[in-house]
Amino acid sequence: MTAGFSLAGKRVMVTGAAGGIGQSLALALADAGADLALVERPGVAIPLQLAQRLAALSVRVDWYFQDLAVPEELHGLVDRVWSDGALSGLVNNAGVASLHRFNEIDLASWRATFAVDVEAPFLLSQRVAEHFIHEGIRGRIIMISSKNGIVAEAGLAHYNSAKAAVEMLGRSLAVELGPFGITVNSVCPGMVDTGLAGSFELDWDRFVPYYEDHIPLENRFARPDEIGGAVVFLASDAASYITGQSLAVDGGVLANQVPRDAFMRPFRDRLAAQDDDQPHRENHNKEEAP
Repeated sequence: MTAGFSLAGKRVMVTGAAGGIGQSLALALADAGADLALVERPGVAIPLQLAQRLAALSVRVDWYFQDLAVPEELHGLVDRVWSDGALSGLVNNAGVASLHRFNEIDLASWRATFAVDVEAPFLLSQRVAEHFIHEGIRGRIIMISSKNGIVAEAGLAHYNSAKAAVEMLGRSLAVELGPFGITVNSVCPGMVDTGLAGSFELDWDRFVPYYEDHIPLENRFARPDEIGGAVVFLASDAASYITGQSLAVDGGVLANQVPRDAFMRPFRDRLAAQDDDQPHRENHNKEEAP
């Protein structure tokens, strides 16, 4: 059964591969056996540690440098990647975000966000899917969306809107590509401990503990490496009948309306209490035994 989760013999394209989540996705896919076509912006250095760890996994790794904000060049990027070897999967991971009040978001910022977060995933998916269909490949397309595509946060009207568009894009493509055996799904991370939000003007000392109080799972942000398992699963044969879905990897934050748990009575371990009472019950039984 575990063979269904293997990516051996597959080649997967990942955008934004030098970022915090991107590196973890590349490593997770490679650890499952996939060869990689990794995409980053021109001028971004390949992280040495990432290169060393991928080399140790003995998979093929090709790097491509492309500005995803230039839509006219994205079909050509896919064709270039494909000329080096057919793909079995595409992970649209690259994204940009900035924190501004709604009336401070100018048209340039709005368009820049949508260019990378929506237009690039659409155009890359469009061209990859055409190659899949042409060559009869039952491929996988995975959108790295966000919980912000499902619920909104202040200061992120452009980002929230872009990720909501990505959610509907994934479902729309799933409908059209399903007849070809191609699946399209999205992974929606919650708060991940990366540098994406590092430039946000926030009172971080107050914000982090407040937000962590809303996360049911251990009251902590995710590590980047905790996103990869969902992507490996959706890229594998084990997920062959899953399409048009959004998988939240958020520590349960979307399930938590308010952090009420902190104001309730402390957790009572009833099993431990029963264990404490067990010797007494055993002695009592022995005294009554004939």
